[in-house]
Amino acid sequence: MTLWGNFRVTVLLGLILGLSGCGGGLGMGNWFQGGERSRAAAAEIHAREREGMVGRQSTVWDLFSNAQSPSVTVEVNRYLWNAALETLDFLPVQSVDPFSGVIVTGFGTPPGGGRAYRAAVLINDPALDARSLNVALMTSSGPASRETIRAVEDAILTRARQLRVRDRGL
Repeated sequence: MTLWGNFRVTVLLGLILGLSGCGGGLGMGNWFQGGERSRAAAAEIHAREREGMVGRQSTVWDLFSNAQSPSVTVEVNRYLWNAALETLDFLPVQSVDPFSGVIVTGFGTPPGGGRAYRAAVLINDPALDARSLNVALMTSSGPASRETIRAVEDAILTRARQLRVRDRGL
């Protein structure tokens, strides 16, 4: 082989190795479909547009930075949040995080009930929708029944709708 032939083979191997390192295990699969970094970059651009920071031009180097804007948070439906706190007000609150939508309570007995429960609530969407609400109930002997969890979810959703109607004057 000539010197030029060796050089072309070396360059070709370098390109193949470089592109295979960018993929998700199957060569160039994620290179053309967009990977985790491209989704993160798209989310960052969308967040900038929402915040009105469109004036700054992004560069290629933004794809390689892991820095996210500290003002980007998970949006939580305020009606579901307030309804969950009101519905479960008989339980002592252990921790709340309104930015991620998590409410964790300690054990408490509902009014007129004899069994103690503790709850963990996750509100993971800004929509007033049943899919936005996840409730986990625990008793001292294990998980609560599915019917009990469903009744608590229904009570929270009903209260959230009442709060929205009251705010909008409908």
